[in-house]
Amino acid sequence: MGNFWAVALVAGPILLLAVAIYVWARNRQASRGTVARSERGARELRDDLEDKQDRTVDL
Repeated sequence: MGNFWAVALVAGPILLLAVAIYVWARNRQASRGTVARSERGARELRDDLEDKQDRTVDL
C-alpha cells in the first residue's frame, strides 16, 4: 500500500502539470473570430447587467 501512495504522490502533480500545460496550449490556439466572439459576448453581458442594475435601483 505504501508504494501506491508514493506513486500517487509523484504522479499526481506531474499529471496536474501536464493537464495545465495542455489547457494553456489549447487556449493559445484560439482563432481571432473565437476571441472576438468571446469579447463581444462579455461586453453584451456587462451591458445587460448594468442595465438590469439601473432598473432595480430604488431611489
